[in-house]
Amino acid sequence: MTDFTEHPCFSSDARHKTGRIHLPVAPKCNIKCRFCDRKYDCVNESRPGVTSIVLKPEQALVYLDSVLAKIGNISVIGIAGPGDPFANARETLQTLELVRQKYPDKLLCLATNGLELPEHVEQIARLNVSHVTVTVNAVEPEIGAKIYDWVRLGARNYRGIEGAKILLERQSEAVEKLKTHGITVKINTVIIPGINDVHAVDVAAYCKKLGADIQNCIPLMSVEGTDFANIPTPEHNDMLSLRKKAGEHLFQMTHCARCRADAVGIIGCGNPQGTDNLLREAAAIRTTTERPHVAVASREGLFVNRHLGEAEALLVYGKQDDDIVLLEKRRTPVPGSGNLRWRQFADSFGDCAAVLVSGCGPNPQKVLEENGLPIVVLEGLISESVPYVFNGRNLPKVLLRTPGLCGCGKACTGTGGGCG
Repeated sequence: MTDFTEHPCFSSDARHKTGRIHLPVAPKCNIKCRFCDRKYDCVNESRPGVTSIVLKPEQALVYLDSVLAKIGNISVIGIAGPGDPFANARETLQTLELVRQKYPDKLLCLATNGLELPEHVEQIARLNVSHVTVTVNAVEPEIGAKIYDWVRLGARNYRGIEGAKILLERQSEAVEKLKTHGITVKINTVIIPGINDVHAVDVAAYCKKLGADIQNCIPLMSVEGTDFANIPTPEHNDMLSLRKKAGEHLFQMTHCARCRADAVGIIGCGNPQGTDNLLREAAAIRTTTERPHVAVASREGLFVNRHLGEAEALLVYGKQDDDIVLLEKRRTPVPGSGNLRWRQFADSFGDCAAVLVSGCGPNPQKVLEENGLPIVVLEGLISESVPYVFNGRNLPKVLLRTPGLCGCGKACTGTGGGCG
């Protein structure tokens, strides 16, 4: 029997003694489930797919450090969304690398739909991820087609039975690979009355043959705005009966609290007071020893008031004797080369913790942030804005603007010219 004694999600005894923390670093998802709506900033909702803030890997480590300093009984560090960890493989694996290096004795775990898991099993095994949860809601494509609107693998979306079949094949491959590496596998199954409630027993039997260790049958939560919003939550006695039947095939978890993607502490107790502030503080962009400067797009050197793609040069600020000073005016790469320009841009400003601009297209922002250079879109005085980054504090919302909403029409094409 697999040893569950230290993992509160796998052991009903451990849940009362040890806590867990979910690091919300995976915003994108590769499946559209008809029961899911991944809204952020819903602090009163406790359900999978919800988080107040999405962190970058380095920010996640800052957050983890601050939580562990405050709470001493965290035994498990996991990634469970708010999307799917392997639809965000780079962020997920980088986060796990950072955590494993600093906290070699902690248990690491993941919760995923399994679609893009097979290619990464060897790497998570190398990182000593001990527990993986795979959500399997159907093992018959005809039933899966009722649950999933679409499944995206690579650059293509698959719908209906075809999509459900591909998902099941990938999930099956993933579970078998996980077990060859000795990784404990939990199967989450969302119980949807009239859709897969009876079928959940077949899921248990199927996954047992693949080598899975435990199943967690989760009653559907009716979420407003979803296709299944009008389907009622299963009755308690119906869940007891279902778990008893499924338990003939696969050991059952019975204490799931349907945790948020930013859950902290003891299961079922809510996040401890003050951890929401730690999450917000960790999300702040800040200078580091590797990136000690801040770049600004400005027309006259007083305001943050120039769009990224229009800026022929950026003002680069740094610290001298504890004062924030203008170090130089640094030219940007020549427009016209599309994504190549933005990769060159990231290299040219690789010493900067962030670039403050008044406008930016989504594609440049994506390329730059993938290369470690955050873009902050705002309007305000340089003297008021830049210190927030140097001090590691969140910029006031009154200064922030939505990227892409600059009103400059065709100039904001994202092709390496215009607004970018």
